[in-house]
Amino acid sequence: MSSINKEVRVLITDDHPIVRNGIKQILSDCSDIKVVCEVSNGHELIHELNNITIDVILLDISMPDRNGLSYIKEIKNIKPEVAVLMLSIYSEEQYALRSLKLGASGYITKSSTPDELITAIRRVAQGKKYITTMLAEKIAMDIGNVYDKPAHDLLSDRELEVMCMLGKGKSNSDIAKELSLSPKTISTYRERILEKMDLKSTAEIIRYAIKESLVD
Repeated sequence: MSSINKEVRVLITDDHPIVRNGIKQILSDCSDIKVVCEVSNGHELIHELNNITIDVILLDISMPDRNGLSYIKEIKNIKPEVAVLMLSIYSEEQYALRSLKLGASGYITKSSTPDELITAIRRVAQGKKYITTMLAEKIAMDIGNVYDKPAHDLLSDRELEVMCMLGKGKSNSDIAKELSLSPKTISTYRERILEKMDLKSTAEIIRYAIKESLVD
């Protein structure tokens, strides 16, 4: 594994203290990587972005306030030079390609080895992309193979976010409050989701989200 010349400054975003401590412990053995900040949700992340200098953000997808995917564009608007590395419990098939399309530099699951995490951080810090061999093979196999894609691939990023929140059993009013939108707008998103995915009710959305491992 090649090293890089400058110290890589990392910000960890995860709502579980045990996970954050585990990542810090892994990275503490790397002389070229330093954790300069850790936050538990997206709001704290956006606040800290304006106050510190960082190179890489480790961003969890599943957070208490909003889906981590919804923060990628916001991060890149504030600091386009910062690399976003998604770190998730979800398999690559669920979110990796969508993350990359939104501007993330890489995607790695929490079941990955410490060495894989370190390699991913170093790679995205150099301005490169990081995907596993398995994902690269899947991308190659999926080229021109649109009929095999899951139904939720038809959704926009916002629709997917709303669907995941509905999948967690949240009400329209709760979702509206968290996303700073009106309940009527959330209701419109819900109707689009039902139509695009050929579902009949919120209960079916919940069953689908659980079946496809889109919620924890």
